Amino acid sequence: MSLLELDGVKVHFPIKKGVLFDRTVGHVYAVDGVSLKVEAGQTYGLVGESGCGKTTLGRSVLRLVDITEGSVVLDGTDLAKLPGEEMRRFRRRLQMVFQDPLGSLNPRQNIESILSEGMVAHGIGKDQEERREKIKSILERVGLPSNALSRYPHEFSGGQRQRIGIARALVLEPDVIICDEPVSALDVSIQAQVINLLEELQEELGLTYVVIAHDLAVVRHISDVIGVMYLGSLVEEAPSDALYAEPKHPYTKALMSAVPVPDPEVEDRRERILLAGDLPSPANPPSGCRFHTRCPWAQERCSTERPELRDAGGGHRVACHYAEEIAAGTLQRTAGEVVAATREGVEDNPVSEEAETATVPEQPGPPEQENEAEQAETAEKAEKAETAEKAEKAEEAEKAEEVEKAEEVEKAEEVEKAEEVEKAEEVEKAEKAEKAEKVEKVEKAEEAEKVEKAEEVEKAV
Repeated sequence: MSLLELDGVKVHFPIKKGVLFDRTVGHVYAVDGVSLKVEAGQTYGLVGESGCGKTTLGRSVLRLVDITEGSVVLDGTDLAKLPGEEMRRFRRRLQMVFQDPLGSLNPRQNIESILSEGMVAHGIGKDQEERREKIKSILERVGLPSNALSRYPHEFSGGQRQRIGIARALVLEPDVIICDEPVSALDVSIQAQVINLLEELQEELGLTYVVIAHDLAVVRHISDVIGVMYLGSLVEEAPSDALYAEPKHPYTKALMSAVPVPDPEVEDRRERILLAGDLPSPANPPSGCRFHTRCPWAQERCSTERPELRDAGGGHRVACHYAEEIAAGTLQRTAGEVVAATREGVEDNPVSEEAETATVPEQPGPPEQENEAEQAETAEKAEKAETAEKAEKAEEAEKAEEVEKAEEVEKAEEVEKAEEVEKAEEVEKAEKAEKAEKVEKVEKAEEAEKVEKAEEVEKAV
């Protein structure tokens, strides 16, 4: 019996909608029927593009997310059925190394407090002194000094923080460690150190790993068996060397074709499979085979019947109706594109800086190929000319629009200035009229005063 067995594991997250009363209007099928086995002392690698459910599957093994359906059996015990307290005690045998080493460590706790917390919870060590000695030995194993106990997470580099995460998992003496992207946030040199450390600890302690990663080279280096996930499902599983030598599922073929080969001659001959379309939404997965909307060899059967993960011989399991026909080359492509790997940003004839000419001259090919090349070149030139013409027209239209806007703004400014001048003239007229009125009033008052004085003088005489 295998140490860890997953059978038909499903993790569906409900989509809620409503203001006063939430109602379920759908589900996100993050993991949808995954079955696999991990033997004791083995490293099982999980690969796939972002959003395919790798991390959710790893977290479901520890019951960090609820399992909708299926079983997770560790050494004969179904974890999916364990109540809360029993599951908490059982987690001592299952630990996880998280992707973000800084985010998974409490910044308010020093390293001794972080590492001893799990030991206290599971009753490991008689007292603090015994726990401290065990922590020191674990830190030494992962390559950290004992004086790190009193320091805080922000005082360490990224590689050192990841070593602390590994040490936290090791202090509980687990049987299985799930490594969720353990080196994706690290530099290449630090990645190699952490991977080598994981391998050394596995040899010393007999650990079992489930490694979740994007980097296919890392997975190949560390894994014994590799599983490929796509949209919540396991589409292929095989021993590491067999999977890289002869992938059987179309999605795995496309993944492997994206890995560069460090041999110029092989790289020049290698083909790259370009998939059409985007990854479908896990909230609305396609019917039948999940991959049929992007598969270069999709047939009518693929859209209606979902393939089971079946044995293809030699420890190879594949979920594809036509894996044998594709391998034999008897099934024609219906979609997608196959291009030379050198087309992806690599020039076949590099240009010399001094002479500014190609250092490798073009070799004359057959007449047919030359004609095809000439036609392709002519078509490319025509396309470039058309693109340039369109760009020029668009630029002219843009300039005309800018000129028109500038004229409109100028007219608006002129109108505004005219209005301001008119208002100023009206104000000036009003002020003059007011002054004239005041002068007239003063003159009348003076005349009246003179008349009054004259009358008084006349009366006095």
